[in-house]
Amino acid sequence: MLKHPSLVWILVALQTVAGVYFLWEMIASVFGLPDIPLRWQWREVVEIAAVFGLILGAVLGVNLALTARREIARATSSQRLTAGKFTDEVKARFRQMELSPAETEVAWFLLKGMSLTEIAALRGTREGTVRAQSTALYRKAGVSGKAQFISLILEDLLL
Repeated sequence: MLKHPSLVWILVALQTVAGVYFLWEMIASVFGLPDIPLRWQWREVVEIAAVFGLILGAVLGVNLALTARREIARATSSQRLTAGKFTDEVKARFRQMELSPAETEVAWFLLKGMSLTEIAALRGTREGTVRAQSTALYRKAGVSGKAQFISLILEDLLL
């Protein structure tokens, strides 16, 4: 049904025409205005069309909900795959920079937004050691600080 957008527009037109007709009938009845003269057979056709439009609209709504659920599941799966590829690309970039294993570990913590003090505590080393390792990786990356390093990695991967 969603593969044929013209069907949706036909449904919308059908519901709109029936809605306008019934709304006018109610307004005319309340305010004593002239109603639309229809023979009873045609009024029955309009009522059947309105019911058909309501049922078709409900079916279309369920179909849209199921399609949305499938698309959300697909997007979530793609997001997980993309996150895995992101990690692979960052690792490849670190190899290009020829970072040592210790510098690579510090680089990952920097990308996660951790401070030198936090990194030292997590690695069980002194802050001075982490500072020296980060300075070495900044030099290898051709940047002068943490913000530029993070920007360099993300910019390369996103572009």
